[in-house]
Amino acid sequence: MKLKPPQVVVLSFLITIVIGVILLSLPVAGGTEDRISLIDRVFTATSATCVTGLIVRDTPNDWSPFGQAVIFILFQAGGLGIMTLSTFFAVLLGRKFTLSQNVAIHSALDHNRVYGAKKLIKYIVGLTVFVELAGALLLFLRWNHTQSWPLKEKIIKSVFHSVSAFCNAGFSLFSDSFMGFGGDIYINIIMVSLIFIGGIGFIVILDLLKGIFSVSGYKKSRLSLQSKIVLITSLVLIIIGTVSILAIENNNILEGMPLKNKLLGSAFQAVTSRTAGFNTLPISGFAPPTLMVLLFLMFIGASPGSTGGGIKTCTFAIVMATVFTMSKNRDRVFIFGRTIPRGVVRRAILIFIMALAWIFVATFIFAMVEKANLGGDSIIMKSLFEVTSAFGTVGLTTGITPHLSAIGKILIIITMFAGRVGPLTLALAVAIKEEKVDYTYPEERVMVG
Repeated sequence: MKLKPPQVVVLSFLITIVIGVILLSLPVAGGTEDRISLIDRVFTATSATCVTGLIVRDTPNDWSPFGQAVIFILFQAGGLGIMTLSTFFAVLLGRKFTLSQNVAIHSALDHNRVYGAKKLIKYIVGLTVFVELAGALLLFLRWNHTQSWPLKEKIIKSVFHSVSAFCNAGFSLFSDSFMGFGGDIYINIIMVSLIFIGGIGFIVILDLLKGIFSVSGYKKSRLSLQSKIVLITSLVLIIIGTVSILAIENNNILEGMPLKNKLLGSAFQAVTSRTAGFNTLPISGFAPPTLMVLLFLMFIGASPGSTGGGIKTCTFAIVMATVFTMSKNRDRVFIFGRTIPRGVVRRAILIFIMALAWIFVATFIFAMVEKANLGGDSIIMKSLFEVTSAFGTVGLTTGITPHLSAIGKILIIITMFAGRVGPLTLALAVAIKEEKVDYTYPEERVMVG
């Protein structure tokens, strides 16, 4: 049976998760079956492969160095893209690609330009290695200056966190994430930069480089519409998030902190809540309005073709532009002097609605299942936050993840997977056959609003 490109993408992630579970089930990975249950291993493998960062076991303490290495490989593969990684090795072996394989690769990258798959893959892998090594070097230099850890530990933590940040994975070898570095401006800048670069998408980075000079055979050119939308939307969301967190939490968890720490904490959380999952502030202490701001940022997530999740910045921008267009009673959607094809508009609206529907239904089920574990008046908020974090592959939590029931964990596992491969890709993967309609019915008006 010939698989469709979306099915290939979904299957590649499933196979990687299964391999991850097998490796994490080995005794050398982190203790006996009594200590770490099968559901916890599945949860960890899914969270790493889907670059989410939600954990039910403390990464530095409950997993051995081998287990941590498995988690590292999983989120590197998941962030880079399973198809991208496997295709890169095929390129190294000199293998030629068929048209269907090229389509599958572009589908995995959420990319439909005419760039050759081989050239695109080489560029993506090369860029990833360069950025991750640069980030690791910068982290090492800082920690070598400020920390008394052994040299080996400094190297391991530098590489691990650089890759985790660039892949927007959110996994950390610190039990409290980056709360111990809330006032370190250098660590904050390095981590935020890695997260931002990984979150804007490989194609946008290529466009930025092409805007400066010719890159690997690509001619110098102006920014594409997608790059403009991604960069402007990302910057606006970061500013909105930073200002909102600073204003709301100024008299709450930020109270008494130096101004520098307040600004760093607010900016760091505004960036990481887009899909990275690290934190320098205690999420469980945030006021409900701040959690709502984070929910908004987590739902939108990163950008198309990036290492992050969510509905994506372009989807959000197109939906907002469509609403504006409809309010003006216009027939076409315009952004930056360009017309958005109707097919793209329909796809954006479909993704938006499917994502909302998934989160609503999953939150309802999650709240019912975890009612006994959560309790209190904030059960809906905690449930909504956990589900949205899983769907956006963010990894932030109010602290309830390790205490979930088996059914709750399974629900979060499914949500993380759906959020990583994308609701539309998942729907196309399970669709048996496209329905072509070449007829219409008579029109009849219906009252709305």
